[in-house]
Amino acid sequence: MKPVYFQIPKTSGETIRVQHEVQPHFYDNLHFHPEVQIMLICEGSGTQFIGDSIGSFTSGDLLLLGPNLPHVFRNDKRYYEQDSVLKAENISVFFQVESFGEHFLSLPEAYPVHKLLLYSKRGIRIKGETKSRMTALTQQMLRLEGFERIIQLFTILHLLSLSRELEPLSSVGFDGPQNESDSKKINDVFTYIMNNFSEEVKLQEAASIANMSVNAFCRYFKQHTRKTFSNFLNEIRIGHACRLLIEDKWNVRETAFDCGFDNISYFNRQFKNITSYTPSEYVKLHREKYSAPLPLV
Repeated sequence: MKPVYFQIPKTSGETIRVQHEVQPHFYDNLHFHPEVQIMLICEGSGTQFIGDSIGSFTSGDLLLLGPNLPHVFRNDKRYYEQDSVLKAENISVFFQVESFGEHFLSLPEAYPVHKLLLYSKRGIRIKGETKSRMTALTQQMLRLEGFERIIQLFTILHLLSLSRELEPLSSVGFDGPQNESDSKKINDVFTYIMNNFSEEVKLQEAASIANMSVNAFCRYFKQHTRKTFSNFLNEIRIGHACRLLIEDKWNVRETAFDCGFDNISYFNRQFKNITSYTPSEYVKLHREKYSAPLPLV
């Protein structure tokens, strides 16, 4: 998808921008920026697009997004309802690698951080004990200023560079487009999909929104997302299904229909293709993970 360039608001007196936002929903246009971003999702849920990966996000997620990596966090439809009282809250830390100086990352002592920042170009989800520790450090950034903020950032980067609890999101070698000219077109298609995935989504309608023939649109879409239109749609639907099953809102059949599938067998096949589990296996694994007793200390 063609992202739009996003200018991070920053004063001339700060090298590191720390931003705390509370909104009805997150900024929902696919975008990129030259800054590295550490993003803590304090509150909110929905679908995230990072590079060529599609997944779900929820409160408590912590991510490291490398420079010029296309991304968007689209809240669930209920956040856009007129009478919604839901909110989306995040803390983000922005910085440019160039701010460290030309030779800093070439130092032997800085190699792990240098390697981490190269790795961040795929987008990284931070997990486990590392996430718990990094969440506290990221929250503290709001209260720090000047050189203390720089010290804290290096502490975060150092600890992340030593962690094994980092999950890459985009595929190896992903190099997303960075042309603004088509951003409105592709974001209109994206909005159409997100607003209608629980119902019938028509390829012809999506192509019409992009002002293209169906064949041209299919080639364009595959070129910029590395996915066919149907695969892209199924990943969004299955991501939504995962949240519904975890929240225990409906049984498998009801979940399939709510996510836009009118054939339960096809839903089960797509669910296993995308998650590697059947719906019942997925729910069981999630419950085992979060119901296990805490270790004694």
